[in-house]
Amino acid sequence: MKRTGVEFVSLFCGCGGFDQGLIQAGFHCRAAFDIDPLAVQVHRQNLGDIATVSDLSAPHVDLSGLQDTDVMIAGPPCQGFSTAGKRILHDPRNDLLLAAGRIAKKIKPKVFVAENVMGVASGEHRKYWTSLEGILRSAGYETLEMRCDLTEIGVAQTRKRAIMVAWRSSRNLTLRLPKQNRIVLRDVLTRINGASNHHPQHIPKDSCLARIARHIAPGQKLCNVRGGPRSIHTWDIPDVFGITSPEERTVLEAMLHLRRRMRLRATGDADPVLDSSVTEEVGYPSEGILVELAARGYVRRIGRRYDLTNTFNGKFRRLLWDEPSPTVDTRFTEPRYFLHPDEQRGMTVREAARIQGFPDSFVFSGPEREQCRMIGNAVPPPLGYHLGMIIRQALIR
Repeated sequence: MKRTGVEFVSLFCGCGGFDQGLIQAGFHCRAAFDIDPLAVQVHRQNLGDIATVSDLSAPHVDLSGLQDTDVMIAGPPCQGFSTAGKRILHDPRNDLLLAAGRIAKKIKPKVFVAENVMGVASGEHRKYWTSLEGILRSAGYETLEMRCDLTEIGVAQTRKRAIMVAWRSSRNLTLRLPKQNRIVLRDVLTRINGASNHHPQHIPKDSCLARIARHIAPGQKLCNVRGGPRSIHTWDIPDVFGITSPEERTVLEAMLHLRRRMRLRATGDADPVLDSSVTEEVGYPSEGILVELAARGYVRRIGRRYDLTNTFNGKFRRLLWDEPSPTVDTRFTEPRYFLHPDEQRGMTVREAARIQGFPDSFVFSGPEREQCRMIGNAVPPPLGYHLGMIIRQALIR
């Protein structure tokens, strides 16, 4: 194969966010691999016929002919490490991080880069991150761990990532991503009408979703487990969840605080509370009120204790024009999770893609939910671009 500039191989490439960024930095994608046929199809449509459907966890993956590549990148699945999920320590997907390290040890690229959520480097889950470093060092690589807040590199979302860079050299290096001006939602969502994959779908006016959304202002969310002006509680929306009396709302507010203050476990966000604790907090008998609230679905009984229902930490999050977006996840276009700053609708695929940093020329195909999943799972292209630039300058001669 004739070499054309700095070449890279992409493992767990998904739809190609990481790859898009490196290509923008002047790299040439030599090969890309992912197990998802839809993601590979989108990758091939946008970046050329280089991506292949492949199970990289298989014991004998055919990567012949790639031994002299310059850079290998890997963005393995993050679901087992993410604090937004269940963080199951032995989730089989966690082992894919180590599979990437073993492939790098076999192929021996000049530079290897792995990206994942911050949760990969904390708690018990850090053993996978440490094991990856051990695999690379046993193969003669120097390694460096980096942390990245994407708001600092010109991405309009609060997304933080852990990065490991490894290189075949004895040089000790300090690599830093360049600081960029902070940008907000308004900066990336202007002049979007007519762009590909932008098909706004407004919530039907008389639906339950619309009645909830009308109560959520920019910067607010539906959340029973937090106080403050940014949280709208189910008892604040009587036309959907049912009318409550002032005494009942006082009991519910007391439970909101007590369940986090009177802990039973060392882990978790909160615990159910005794009716006697609620009575002491509000100053009047609460047992009958709790029984009535349980009958109407506002609380639930757990043994001798009570807890709130709808204990999610936020749905129907309405974005703010003059702030970065929350992390673009795989459900970003669903209005029950994220709402447009002004309109009664969820976000579009193109809006999600722009917030991630994809150019409008990068077109997504397949079922819309799958398109959103690809975008949420992708490495934001600007992160790939900036990593590519510092790799070129510091590690590739």
